[in-house]
Amino acid sequence: MSEDQRQQRHKRAMERLKSHVDERVARAEEERGQLLIFTGNGKGKTTAAWGTVTRALGYGYRVGVVQFIKGQWECGERERLADDPNLEVAIMATGFTWETQNRESDTAACAEVWQEACRMLANPDVYLVVLDEITYMLKFGYLAIEEVEQALSNRPSEQTVIITGRNAHRQLLEMADTITEMQETRHAFNQGLKARRGIDY
Repeated sequence: MSEDQRQQRHKRAMERLKSHVDERVARAEEERGQLLIFTGNGKGKTTAAWGTVTRALGYGYRVGVVQFIKGQWECGERERLADDPNLEVAIMATGFTWETQNRESDTAACAEVWQEACRMLANPDVYLVVLDEITYMLKFGYLAIEEVEQALSNRPSEQTVIITGRNAHRQLLEMADTITEMQETRHAFNQGLKARRGIDY
């Protein structure tokens, strides 16, 4: 095949792709906030959420982040963005629930930070809310799925919510506009490598 034939074939393929993409863009007429879920056993769910936080802040939108598990851990993204006046972060006081091993105190801490989440979810000025690792709160029974469903259903129509964590509840999955499942093929931690500052947190 000559270079000219190769170029013509490439041009035809790109024309078909462009037509397909343009058609899909034209069909996407509805504009509103969305519910995104980043779940699965693979690494990167919280990292992806913080990336979207950075994107929203970059446009000057107000953002709320509620961290249900890793809040007391170092978080490079949170440290970098902390001075942005459009960012509010609420942290569950207990940190890792498997460290505390106290259901009563964990449930109380969850209820307290959930109130902060509800306030953000009810505020039409907050463009994006991240409920980081909330899936564990549902799995452990610290929070009722009905409460979460109600808060999500009643939020302002322009507000987007990102939920992160493994084993997302099936009722949340049914509500979601976008679901991304992180699949673990290999994880350094399982090979005995420590989490690395600036890379893993």
